Amino acid sequence: MSGRGAPRIVSLLPSGTEIVCALGFRSTLVGRSHECDFPAGLTELPVLTASAGEDEGRSSAIDLEIKALVERGLSIYRVDAERLRALEPDVIVTQDQCAVCAVSLEVVEAAVSDWTGREPAIVSLVPAGLNEVWADFTRLANALGASAGGAALVSGLQARVEEIAARAALAVEHSARPRVACIEWIDPLMAAGNWIPELVALAGGESLFGEVGAHAPWIEAEALVAADPDVIVVMPCGFGIERAGVELEALQSQPFWRELRAVREGGVFIVDANHYFSRPGPRLVDSAEILAEILHGDIFNFGHRGRGWRPLL
Repeated sequence: MSGRGAPRIVSLLPSGTEIVCALGFRSTLVGRSHECDFPAGLTELPVLTASAGEDEGRSSAIDLEIKALVERGLSIYRVDAERLRALEPDVIVTQDQCAVCAVSLEVVEAAVSDWTGREPAIVSLVPAGLNEVWADFTRLANALGASAGGAALVSGLQARVEEIAARAALAVEHSARPRVACIEWIDPLMAAGNWIPELVALAGGESLFGEVGAHAPWIEAEALVAADPDVIVVMPCGFGIERAGVELEALQSQPFWRELRAVREGGVFIVDANHYFSRPGPRLVDSAEILAEILHGDIFNFGHRGRGWRPLL
């Protein structure tokens, strides 16, 4: 820390910003990424990052562009190093889990490599599963001198998760768990990994694809057909409900789609992955609530329907 009192914080990823604010440091944030949009009121903060590619095209085009950047050895995101330095941050929050999702630790380290006189503390989050997410909360809280606040935040979130899990377990005590396919990318097809299988299990479901703590796997349409899930949750990484619905048209146009059990029986749902499932921050608990509402709507109603999720019409 600089000894100037409250730490000057720059957060270069949305989940980091949400954690900083949940820890009570909203007023000391001095810079953000171009994707940081929650909680409300962040728009006046300087934006320090930008995407190196076009992120408004269809999922297939985005996938090709990202692969081309990676093959050329280029970063998917840019950092305004000059503006970052001018803000004189004490703490910079970044991540080292997915170079596709946000600015990486490597990019941040390069941006500050020639600073002299004062080096900011760089806190790099590495969320894989829920345990690592909670550990990230604790590490960031410690870096900000808020260990007690971090412990209280994690304890409160874990208590909410445990309550959901206990109620969901009762719901499936005498019946089979719904078999769930979580789709993290449409074209090409990708299932969800990392913390998503855990959230599905906590909400009383069985995740068919993806492993806890592992990156999202590519899957073939034949595998989806063979699994024939009871429920399909569409959650393209970084997309809200409306855009996910548009992207889903690529799957709906495939002949096999109409033959899936979930499609025939009204078991397809679209969620706001941008603000919930894709962000390993405090609202992952809201994500568990959303899944609980989808899978066991007879006993769960947290008020997320229409805002955090909707059935495919």
